Amino acid sequence: MERIRVIGLGKSFGVRQVFTNVSFEIKHGERVGLVGPNGAGKSTLMKCMLGIEEADEGQIVKDSATTIGYLQQDINLGDESLAIEIQKAFADVQQWEAQLLEVSKQLENNPHDEGLLKRLAHIQDRLDWLGGYDYEAQSRRIAYGLGFSDEDLTKSVSEFSGGQKTRINLAKALVRRPDFLFLDEPTNHLDMDMLEWLENYLSAYGGGILIISHDRYFLDRVTTRIVELEHHKATTYRGNYSRYVEQRAAQRKAQQSAYEKQQEYIRKTEEYIDKYRAGIKSKMARGRQSQLNRLERLEAPESSEQLTFKFPKAEFSADKVLTVEELFLSYGTKDIVDDVSFMIRRGEAVALIGPNGAGKSTLLKAITGELTPEAGFIDIGSRVSIGYFSQEHEELHPQWTAVEEVMSQFNYSEEKARNVLGMFLFRGDDVFKQVRDLSGGERARLSLLKLFLQGDNFLILDEPTNHLDIPTREVVEEALMGFTGTLLVVSHDRYFLDKVAKRTLVLQPEGIEEFQGNYTYYKEKLEEQAQLAEQEALNNIHLRETTQDAMEFAASKASKENNSDNGEPKKLNAYMQAKQLEETETEIARLEATLKMYEVQLQNPVLQADSEALADTAAHMEEVNTKLAVLYEKWEQLAQ
Repeated sequence: MERIRVIGLGKSFGVRQVFTNVSFEIKHGERVGLVGPNGAGKSTLMKCMLGIEEADEGQIVKDSATTIGYLQQDINLGDESLAIEIQKAFADVQQWEAQLLEVSKQLENNPHDEGLLKRLAHIQDRLDWLGGYDYEAQSRRIAYGLGFSDEDLTKSVSEFSGGQKTRINLAKALVRRPDFLFLDEPTNHLDMDMLEWLENYLSAYGGGILIISHDRYFLDRVTTRIVELEHHKATTYRGNYSRYVEQRAAQRKAQQSAYEKQQEYIRKTEEYIDKYRAGIKSKMARGRQSQLNRLERLEAPESSEQLTFKFPKAEFSADKVLTVEELFLSYGTKDIVDDVSFMIRRGEAVALIGPNGAGKSTLLKAITGELTPEAGFIDIGSRVSIGYFSQEHEELHPQWTAVEEVMSQFNYSEEKARNVLGMFLFRGDDVFKQVRDLSGGERARLSLLKLFLQGDNFLILDEPTNHLDIPTREVVEEALMGFTGTLLVVSHDRYFLDKVAKRTLVLQPEGIEEFQGNYTYYKEKLEEQAQLAEQEALNNIHLRETTQDAMEFAASKASKENNSDNGEPKKLNAYMQAKQLEETETEIARLEATLKMYEVQLQNPVLQADSEALADTAAHMEEVNTKLAVLYEKWEQLAQ
């Protein structure tokens, strides 16, 4: 079985050790999640596996022919069109095509050469696996799945936003179907529809996958094994993210218990030795000392330094915290939010979701007063104090240091400001870093600190978990779950929304749709609606087919009755002819729509991976095509 093995890998930058003696493997068909806190070295480990960084010790073992697709966080694209940029990923396919042409020419002169025939079969297998025979269509499919249109394919990649460029890099990693995919934060900048598309695509992918991600919902849906990189070491766990959390908790509990028991044994033994060091039991005391000297000491379980905070009790406010009525917002000539109405009451935790570009952040800015609506109104209840977390962190001052940000806003002394900054993991000289030099995670923590210190009773949060590692996300979740005020949250972090939100608002072009539950509840309701719609469609099809059978029987009977004495059929009158023509056209339209549905289903990666389902769909399509051929002929006869 094809695999990539990591054996005793170690890496340091100067005196700082990143990781040591890391060993694990990725088998063909496995989907491995690489997790750990920010700064643990996950991206560095992946780069060492790819040969981009040189490891200090250990080795990577893989077949020389193994191909790897890589999605990196750094975006470096040129000025070519999107279509050309994506097709650059097929450089290896084009090389295999050149080899195929060369071997084919050689076989013209030596048609029975076994070596050439084997080589030809190998090249054809590689081209088939890499999608070499339909890579243009495959490129378009993946581009569509990641939210790009036909018009986008002709645009220069330099015209796209940072988030769109991330998606372009993702398309380039996916499109060539390599043996292994290495994905570093693939869910950044994807909306929920695209996330679900990517989850389905990766779940059906035949090769091996290594994923670095802080998206726990995504890891739950995709991964089959987790490798945790923490305290310079790697530990492997079977199963998805939730299973890893359970195993890790049980393992750490067992380690802590064993350590505490050994420490208790050591304490009692040392007391015995001290008590009987001299006297009649001195020989026994020396024996105990020898046992203690030979004892293999367990190390205390290591724990990472974590953010710890709880929001203060929220001040009492009016019951109706926020009322939005028939709101209309636009940007230039483009309508962003149209006819949106909803209400949030005191103590509610509400999620606001919708596709990228739906206007979620624009709506939040209107609620906080940064934008003025063209129509409708927004009413903030009495005694409501709004705390706003912006995903762009505009409330921070780039030229100020972290400690100045706190001192200036809250009139704190430097000592007090450094103390509260320490609660949010700003240590030593970190407090003197200018805001412009802070990492994304550090800026997010600083904004959270200011929100915590303000003591507002209505928190509006726009992507609060962006740039935060998993341990920090968990702390923020716990703090928000304990918050006694009111919450309105925009987030693509579905795991976070499941923990925090109790009601979900879906922003769509036609307005707001409400669901009285968290994200998973919302998805379950959508599934129920889809099943009901499907059943209704099947019932309608059955009804139409039953009606059609009855009509055909009646037509057959009428045909027999219309036969003349000499056996020649009589012509239908104009009314019956027009009626049958209309019915035939209706049935043709229905079957053409059914055929289109099957064609769309064939593009689904999940269906493509299931040979039995694929065969069933193809058989249904053939049956529909046969019926259509008969109906087309009937229509021509009636039309004449």
